[in-house]
Amino acid sequence: MTDLKKLHDAILTGNAKAAGELTKEALAEGANPADLVANYMIPAMDEVGSLFEAEEYFVPELLLAGRAMKAALEYLRPLLAASGAKPSGKVVIGTVKGDLHDIGKNLVAAMLEGAGFEVTDLGTDVSPEKFVEAVKEKNANIVCLSALLTVTMPAMKTTLEALNAAGVRDRVKVMIGGAPVTDQYAREIGADSFSENASAAVATARRLVSE
Repeated sequence: MTDLKKLHDAILTGNAKAAGELTKEALAEGANPADLVANYMIPAMDEVGSLFEAEEYFVPELLLAGRAMKAALEYLRPLLAASGAKPSGKVVIGTVKGDLHDIGKNLVAAMLEGAGFEVTDLGTDVSPEKFVEAVKEKNANIVCLSALLTVTMPAMKTTLEALNAAGVRDRVKVMIGGAPVTDQYAREIGADSFSENASAAVATARRLVSE
């Protein structure tokens, strides 16, 4: 039998090849996909988040762990969907209109996916209309807006206004983040929360979903 502790460790150390192979082996032996996610993969990503907060892990380690998680999920996604397993929540994420930065956004997306959320990543330079469209199409309950430039921060407000105008604002929680973004700015524009890093974003998303 596959030693599933090795799957946990492969994600923790960012070994994508091993994570994918161990997942494939475990499934061939009849492992339950939901158990793999809940008992080995999510705990590994939670540990990655704790190491990041303790400043033992940095951005490269987070990116590698996220990539390893993704490699394992490639095998699990279709099986989880077929079994009707419910994600922790549905997230639409993107960098706002006019901003092409994506490292922070990619980190948050990887950590949220690692925490069991279904993530739709719209990429960079995303228009307010595209966010609205994705929220409706994916039936999302969280929208994450990223901005790395002070000059693109107003696009966050414009996106919130578009969600309001489309009548979907009351069914989604809006999280914002990025280097120049502050908690005060989140309050000013009417966002539900602000997260200063990828690890904090997971805790915030879990809180927002449970509210």
